[in-house]
Amino acid sequence: MQFVFLGPPGSGKGTQSALIIEKYKIPHISTGDMFRKAIAEKSPLGIEANKFISKGELVPDDITIKLLFARISQDDCKQGYLLDGYPRTIPQAIALDEFGKKIGRPIQLVMNMVIDEELLLNRVKGRRVCKDCNTSFNLQSKPPIKPGICDKCGGELYQRSDDNPESIKIRLHQHRTKTAPLLDYYLKNGTLVANIDSLRDIPTVFHEINSYLEKIK
Repeated sequence: MQFVFLGPPGSGKGTQSALIIEKYKIPHISTGDMFRKAIAEKSPLGIEANKFISKGELVPDDITIKLLFARISQDDCKQGYLLDGYPRTIPQAIALDEFGKKIGRPIQLVMNMVIDEELLLNRVKGRRVCKDCNTSFNLQSKPPIKPGICDKCGGELYQRSDDNPESIKIRLHQHRTKTAPLLDYYLKNGTLVANIDSLRDIPTVFHEINSYLEKIK
């Protein structure tokens, strides 16, 4: 199965992705995680990407496409993959469709995480991420057992540099203007699109997502 998570930052894509990969054993491919890793390593790609990410802007398509296609060409993606954070623009979606056809693994499902923006702002302010395993927590809805420590691996939790009010508002604007039109693109292409109310509790949201995944197995 090959499918895409769409939705604004903080809408729960990372949390639900962790549950999905645990059940279906397919790679969770997050362009955000890949860029953050490149930034931490201070690679040429990371330095270039950070110029945009630090301001809440989207990384240019040519950089993102190159990074992603190298990843989904790897052997562990042959049985499928979950894309989180890609595509974010129409050109990225078109490139993904062309590449998916080329390798025989086209996108089968788009899950769109829907949430009120004011509520989302409060959620993102409370997000904390593990420095070692990238597991996400939230101080309000999913707090760690021990403050500042990851339940999964014991790593240190931190607040991402782009999880500040100014950056979040820019990212929401980017989502509205560049990413939201992707829904129309996929609907016109006949791709299955599921709108998921992500404000509900985690198990309820996962149950609905799982019902769609069973359709494309």
